[in-house]
Formats: sequence, C-alpha cells, structure tokens
Amino acid sequence: MCDRSVVNMEAVIDYIESHLDGKLELEIVAEAVHYSKYHLHRLFAETVGMTIHDYVQRRQLTEAAKLLVFSDRSVIEIAFICGYGSQQSFTSAFKSMYKSPPAEYRAKGSFYPLQLRFTLHREVAAKKFTKQSIRMAENADVSDWMNLMRLVIDGYPVMDEADYLEKLKASIAEKRALVLRDEEILIGAIAFTYVPGSIVFWGIHPQYRNRGLQKLFLDVLAEKYLPGQEISITTYRERDKADTGQRNMLIKLGFAEKELLTEFGYPTQRFVLPPEKQEDIKHG
Repeated sequence: MCDRSVVNMEAVIDYIESHLDGKLELEIVAEAVHYSKYHLHRLFAETVGMTIHDYVQRRQLTEAAKLLVFSDRSVIEIAFICGYGSQQSFTSAFKSMYKSPPAEYRAKGSFYPLQLRFTLHREVAAKKFTKQSIRMAENADVSDWMNLMRLVIDGYPVMDEADYLEKLKASIAEKRALVLRDEEILIGAIAFTYVPGSIVFWGIHPQYRNRGLQKLFLDVLAEKYLPGQEISITTYRERDKADTGQRNMLIKLGFAEKELLTEFGYPTQRFVLPPEKQEDIKHG
C-alpha cells in the first residue's frame, strides 16, 4: 500500500531540488508546499532521516563542490548559485562540512557528494524483522549495496567509488558482508573484518532507521561472527557538522569513545564496543 506521507515528502524534495539556488528555510518550504512548519519538520525528519535544514545544506554544498571541481566559475559566483548570500558565509559552511576552504578543495580536484538527491520508496512494509532476516551478502546484492551506500554517504566522509566497489567485492568473497532486505529493497548492510573485529561499513536505509535494525545487525555480528571480541568502528568527531546522527547512534548502542584519528585527510574518532558491553546489549 502506498504511503501518502511519502508521496507528500517526494513533493517537498522536488521543490527543494528545484530551488537549490535560493534560500530554503523551513518556513519558506512549508509555505510553498502548504504545510505547517512544525508538521513538515517532523514528517520530513521521520521520512528522510534528517531535518530539512540538514538536507538542504548538504545538497547545496554538494552542488557547490561539484561546481568547484568541474567548472571554472569563481567561488563568489558558486556561492550565489548555491543559495548563499556572501562568499564568507559560503566559505564557512563549506569548510565545516568538507574540512577545507573552497579554493583548497578545488585545487585537490576530487569531488565527492555529502548528499545526493534523496529517492523515497513509496511502499514500506510494516513487518517485523528478526536476526534470521539478516544473511550473508552475495554478488547479486552489489548494485543495491552501492545504491544504499550512496544514500547513506553521510557515514563516509570521503568516497572513492571504484576503490569502495573493489573492497566490497572482497568483503563478499571473504564472507565479511551482511545484508537485510525488505522484498526488493536493500534496507541494511554491514561489512566487517574478523581480525581485528571492526566495522568498515554500516548503512541503514533512512526510511527504516526507526525499526531498531542497527541493534539487530550488531547482535548478529557480536553473537555469530565476532563473539567475545572487541568491535571497533570510526566515525565523525564530536561537533562535526557533517554528522547527521552517527555518533549518537553508536553511543546509544553502547560504543565508547577512543582515540582521535585522521583518515584520508579527514578528522575522525574510533569507537569500541567491549565484549562485556555486548552482553548488556544482548539482554537489553
């Protein structure tokens, strides 16, 4: 059955995508699509997995990054094209997300998106998923896995798709990748290493993030594949504006903060889940 709220949010996304060159504050979008701003804020966040403000900013800065790499337009021109009123405000916002000022990012010549246009599934089942619903990934899952990765790119601050695809295929061949499907939709995926026990990718489709699937994957990983091991993962550092909730999710699941790192030139932090904490989660 088609979810009417999803259809309505598709209209909101269409409006945002058509006006990325202008101011897209909540009040403006709400008025354009005939919603109260409070109702729109709640419904958009529930459906898309982030606020309108976060989605708009990430989309505008993604388009800006693309123009910096693939065009010769000036920084001030790109700022105006992507909805910013001044070069200063644009530079500040861009640096907070991409960790380098626009000119430096352009000089590197390597584009990656913070946020691609969000595509919603109109029919989302209300069924309950169990640990038995999670299975080993197969080569037939690769295309859908890559689409999920692009959808949840917020968990990956730097992305080289060719390199990622190669590593994904290796993870599948070595039985280090798990997936969860809802019929034709790949709604969750996790890739890991056995020694040391670490999570190298963990993605849940935003429309399913309120189903407890993060804990489901973690339970399967801890009980079946990494029993008795410390499980580690890296994510954004505290107060990184590019983080849309990854850190909070890990903390709620019992992960503890560890050392600060720099990966691919990006500031990150390692989190660990010790074996004793896994027992608490299992019985929680």
